[in-house]
Amino acid sequence: MLKRLHRQILTGLPLPFAAALLTLLFLLLMQFLINYLPDLVGRGLPAVAVAELIAYSLAYMLTLAVPMAWLIALLASFGRLAESRGYLVAKSAGVSLPRLAWPALVVGLLLTSGMVYFNNEMLPEANYRLNGLWRDIRVSRPGFALTPGEFYTDVNGYAIRAEAIPEDSAGLLVGVTVFEGGTGGDTATLTAARARLQTQYGGQRLTMLLEDGAIDRRSPDSGADRYERLTFDRHRMAFDLSGLSGFERRDAGDGGGRTDRSMRTSEMLAVVDSLDRLGAGQADSVRAALDRWGQAPVGMFGGVVALDTTAATADARIGTDRPTLAGLADPARESVYDVALQRARSIRGEAEAAVSARAYDRQRADRFRVEIYKKNSIALACLVFVLIGVPLGLAVPRAGVGVVAALAVFVFLFYWISLVGGEKLADREMLPPEVGMWAANAIIGVLGTYLVVREARDPAWRDPVRALAGRFKRRA
Repeated sequence: MLKRLHRQILTGLPLPFAAALLTLLFLLLMQFLINYLPDLVGRGLPAVAVAELIAYSLAYMLTLAVPMAWLIALLASFGRLAESRGYLVAKSAGVSLPRLAWPALVVGLLLTSGMVYFNNEMLPEANYRLNGLWRDIRVSRPGFALTPGEFYTDVNGYAIRAEAIPEDSAGLLVGVTVFEGGTGGDTATLTAARARLQTQYGGQRLTMLLEDGAIDRRSPDSGADRYERLTFDRHRMAFDLSGLSGFERRDAGDGGGRTDRSMRTSEMLAVVDSLDRLGAGQADSVRAALDRWGQAPVGMFGGVVALDTTAATADARIGTDRPTLAGLADPARESVYDVALQRARSIRGEAEAAVSARAYDRQRADRFRVEIYKKNSIALACLVFVLIGVPLGLAVPRAGVGVVAALAVFVFLFYWISLVGGEKLADREMLPPEVGMWAANAIIGVLGTYLVVREARDPAWRDPVRALAGRFKRRA
């Protein structure tokens, strides 16, 4: 009987997991396209580049979608188990909840292991290549594409601007300004109330017919700086677009420096270790400087003078009794103390600079630690969700797809908000990185453990979740 129940649990996981995963990926992909579609349109991108962009973007989408899809699968599978009375039969036979649910725990552990590798190895490489691809897209020159209110300067020798471009106007521009740079420094400015565009020779040549405008330029018949203004009803201009380059890919290695989002965990650990050693070296340097200047030679005056190592204390001592230098004349005594004060201020400046550098390096190291913990925390969510998904699934038997989805969304939103909030607080150094990144897992884990223990001890207990879920049960 127990093997049959295990088989029922395992066979009930793949279908809802796959359905939820595909649905979430579709929604995230649609959000991505809606946000970034303006950056893709009009750049002459080949279909392969667009497909590559989507493929790299799916990497971080998988990081979010897999834990949530797994939670939905757990709720659906164990909800179906409770609906079929299988859980009731198992309880009657004395089967404990851990014995019943351990296959799901094993699957969650395997899924966690896979996500750990994916988040730490594959995701950073995908982010690195995605950043490089976005760079290539944004620096590509897309042919002739005007934006209202902005100068278009990709046509050599010209700067073109239109106040407005009416939709569905067949190339009509309103409020046109064209700056033309001629040879020998000659320039001309053309303004027109409107203009019409027409491309020829497969987009290699552009013709602009300007209407009701004027040309301001330096008079070609005068050696002096005399300018003339010519008005026109119609004026035709032609632009050569053959020199505009299209989209070009660079090598993957030319993507520039990697950030914390595009570095593997092993690389980030090496950076953190280097920053920690650098900070320790800076602290040793400050201590050495303080020890070196604690007893400073007077130099030309001979002897050794005990100096205070802070400028504030040195300032306070100026004008007080100076028994150590009592035998020196007033000008010499003042010179010695001036030197001591300058050295104390120099030491304080060095110390403050070292402290600032150490704080900056510590902040950088903490940001890398936050990213390391975040990658592993999201992966571990697949295991933590087993603790809360099993009892919640058993608490909502006969629940519809909407209830399961709503419950999963609520749990995941709580988890995600806790994770993002912890990340923000850790980045601002208001929480240690490990606390900020593991707090969400700890909260969900503690809550799930409580629900599991309560369900195992008293299967008939009525908690607020079960009572609320009972209102949404479908009538038989």
